[in-house]
Amino acid sequence: MLTALFHGIILAFGLILPLGAQNVFIFNQGALQPNFKRAIPMIITASLCDTLLILLAVLGVSVIVFTIPVLQTLLFSIGLLFLLYMGWTIWKSNPGNISRETAALSPRKQIMFATSVSLLNPHAILDTIGVIGTSSLSYTGAERALFTLSCIVISWIWFFCLAIAGRTVGNIDKSGKFLALLNKISAIIIWSVAAYIAVKLYQLF
Repeated sequence: MLTALFHGIILAFGLILPLGAQNVFIFNQGALQPNFKRAIPMIITASLCDTLLILLAVLGVSVIVFTIPVLQTLLFSIGLLFLLYMGWTIWKSNPGNISRETAALSPRKQIMFATSVSLLNPHAILDTIGVIGTSSLSYTGAERALFTLSCIVISWIWFFCLAIAGRTVGNIDKSGKFLALLNKISAIIIWSVAAYIAVKLYQLF
């Protein structure tokens, strides 16, 4: 039982720590929101999306998406468009020149972007299927459930901590200059993920 628990914890941390579009978005908005409470919609959304992906991967359902070419193409296309739009929205917002509250995304946009960067990111989905889904096959019954639960809990803890870290940076950077630079870096990373998806989409044809 302990092996499954620690395996899930280490695996989840290994997948979630690298700097990707999802992490960048949550840190960025955590820093821009006027208070931590305003960042909760995106934290909950990202956490629920990761929970869904982990459960689908463990149950083997998500593999179906990548065995049906039409669904795969549709997923990649929608993901590409959302990431391009999200990158542009973050790039053009400048907390150095406008109020922090204006630069921060509304709850509706937070939910929309957090969903798109979580569920419409083929790279993240492939990681979940290929690593968590495959690793879960080593366990059965209670051990498999514990492995899955540990992955989910780490995901929730990480997103809350990431938003808190962003909020801390936002409080320190009163001038908004660092956040303006962070916006540009965030947009570039998100566009890089979009470029990766574009390449995968091209390979499908």
